[in-house]
Amino acid sequence: MQGLPFTPPTGVDESGHLGPPPAAFALLAADGVLVGWSREAEALLGYEASQVLGRRAADLIAHVPADQEGSDEAPSEQLRLDGTRSAVVDVRHGSGGTVRVAVTLHPLTPAPDAAASGSAPSAVLMAAELEKLRWWETRQAMLQGLVTQSPVTLTIYGPGARLLWANASSIRELGGDITALLGRSMTELFPGDVLTTQHLAPPEDLFQQILETGEPVIDVHFRGRAPADPGREHVWSSSYFRLVDGRGEPVGVCEQSIDVTDHYRAQQRLELLAEAGARIGSTLDPAGTAAELAKTAVPHYADAVLVDIAADVLEGEEPKALTGGSLVRVADSDRQATQVGEPVAYPAGSPQAESLARGRSTTEALVASTRLYVPLIVRGTPLGLVTFVRGDDSEVFDDGDRSVAEELASRTAVCIDNARRFRRERTAALMLQRSLLPRSLPEQSAVEAASRYLPADSHLGAGGDWFDVIPLSGARVGLVVGDVVGHGLEAAAAMGRLRAMVRTLAELDLAPDELLARLNDQVGREAPDQNENASDGGGAIGATCVYGIYDPASRTSTWAAAGHPSPAVVQPHGPVSFLRLPPGPPLGVGRLPYESVDVELAEGSLVVLFTDGLVEARGQGIDMGLDRLAAVLGEQRGSSPDRLCAQIVAELSTGEVRDDATLLVVRTRALGARQVAAWELSPDPALVAHARSIAAEQLARWGLDDLAFTTELVVSELVTNAIRYAAGPIGLRLIRDRSLICEVSDSQHTSPHARYAGTDEEGGRGLFMVAQLTEHWGTRYLPTGKTIWAEQSLPVA
Repeated sequence: MQGLPFTPPTGVDESGHLGPPPAAFALLAADGVLVGWSREAEALLGYEASQVLGRRAADLIAHVPADQEGSDEAPSEQLRLDGTRSAVVDVRHGSGGTVRVAVTLHPLTPAPDAAASGSAPSAVLMAAELEKLRWWETRQAMLQGLVTQSPVTLTIYGPGARLLWANASSIRELGGDITALLGRSMTELFPGDVLTTQHLAPPEDLFQQILETGEPVIDVHFRGRAPADPGREHVWSSSYFRLVDGRGEPVGVCEQSIDVTDHYRAQQRLELLAEAGARIGSTLDPAGTAAELAKTAVPHYADAVLVDIAADVLEGEEPKALTGGSLVRVADSDRQATQVGEPVAYPAGSPQAESLARGRSTTEALVASTRLYVPLIVRGTPLGLVTFVRGDDSEVFDDGDRSVAEELASRTAVCIDNARRFRRERTAALMLQRSLLPRSLPEQSAVEAASRYLPADSHLGAGGDWFDVIPLSGARVGLVVGDVVGHGLEAAAAMGRLRAMVRTLAELDLAPDELLARLNDQVGREAPDQNENASDGGGAIGATCVYGIYDPASRTSTWAAAGHPSPAVVQPHGPVSFLRLPPGPPLGVGRLPYESVDVELAEGSLVVLFTDGLVEARGQGIDMGLDRLAAVLGEQRGSSPDRLCAQIVAELSTGEVRDDATLLVVRTRALGARQVAAWELSPDPALVAHARSIAAEQLARWGLDDLAFTTELVVSELVTNAIRYAAGPIGLRLIRDRSLICEVSDSQHTSPHARYAGTDEEGGRGLFMVAQLTEHWGTRYLPTGKTIWAEQSLPVA
């Protein structure tokens, strides 16, 4: 319920006048007869002097209030002549009512001649309306309390902000000797800083402004050292107002202050902890987390901070029992003798060793500093130790400071442990990823290749980017770059599975569009299981990929993409361009068909395959990254693939790497006319002998007579099968590359199989024999039919 407004007693001066209420005087003779009556008495009781003189004073008393009843004395006898307020009585008013007054008697010593007459006054009776008197006495008590008992310091300064007066609380703060401090300025009494004020003027100018304008200044925060407590820094909240005399002239400025040191420090500690929560742990790096702690605590909490962490924790290992020499200095804001990165040893029995052993904070007072040692503890196991240092001109650590230090250390320990766990997982993911990527690219007659893999920054973890160069039949080569969604072990494992699937499908000699279609089906089937088993929500649910096949014999390439950036191409004498591939959905997120595009590549052309992490720089769109890539390729088109990789990485991987990136650069080669021999044969069994003959003649021209017998058998079997089971013309091609390759093409799409033939069977032995006589054999399908190929190693020179 809202309180009623307070109304001062009737007659109280609401202007703030602090004088006592008007007193009524009356003179009494020895027998109690009134012999004198003042005008104040007339105003108080409503009687003129002629109405009361000669009457007994007791006749005017109506009765004694209940709180003074119980006395056997008459009302007049209850008034003691001792100069104090002896009674409260109700007096009859001239109007017929009563007035409650406080009465005091003061004895008089009459002159000898007056005393003899018997009518001389023997006492002065003073009376005042009780309610007004009590109001005045309350004010007096309040003023007395402000002077002697108030915890708020009251100080009066004159012109120049010089001390004129101080109450008891202020005198204690000033050191107890007010006489020696009178006349000194405020800056001399309290040297320090103004923390928060809208007035930036010095105290002397501020006081002069208040004297001139009369406008008060409220809640100015000062920080400094009090003369009575010079060893501890205090904070005061002060307000100022002008004092004026009875004529309204300014005589000084009153300062009322209260020590808010504890509140200010509590607020600072809360702000420090809030800042720590926002800053510490953003790097996912143990050493970086320790540095964040040091930056948070210095200089507002400590003058310096040292952080030592167990060596195995820095490596991502599980924390173990700490010994005096198993720590490494990772943060030092004071640049002590031990450098960051060097081991730290704590002798047995030292405060640091005791703090680690007991798992509790410990303080140590040194000659020029005070130190607080706080262990970094997670799940009951110490990870390291934090040392907070304060110089000799700073205050020692108290219980509140210790609590703040322990909270800072607790938060830091949790963040360091999280960073340790992340480092361990990231290291494992990177090791897995690097083990799944090609360690070296195979030597190819079709292309000269170089590659780079760029992991993302440490807080993102390993990604799922990969590349591969896959040898194919007919001296061809498969080129692939892919990007799995997500980061971490799940992405790395998914990348390994995809790379294996791509290699398997590529070795089946599938066209790029068909390969992506089958890969898409497999990823779509695996996605639900990956999402269900992902422990951290980072499981890969899709991937992008671009796959191409280059044939050095025809200098043609075939490409298809699944939601992936198109490769860049630089023809020997042409501009830099990006292949225009039909858009296909990312793997695992759609079942739309994929399309292939054939592109002719001149010998010496550059083909650059990459993932989006290379061209999507921080704060820039992919178009800008593609422009920068094209610029590098245009300037460095004559460089080797390996040098080009280095130049591209240097130009495009500046700043923070937000995603891992893969780069594959190849320069195309071509098989010369003397390395390829091709014939077209009609489907006539009589031509099998001719096929063997022309193959043997070609081997003789190549100087490969040692392979003639085996090659004739292979040609005979493959051409015979084509004539028997196919229709239309038959193609025969010999390729002399790093091996000898024999190919027979026909118009059928049926797949031949090698099998064991029974003793009574004439057929079935052909492909089995081919498999036994050659290193490799296989079938690849074309839009117009199929090609069966067999490969033999060249004789050692």
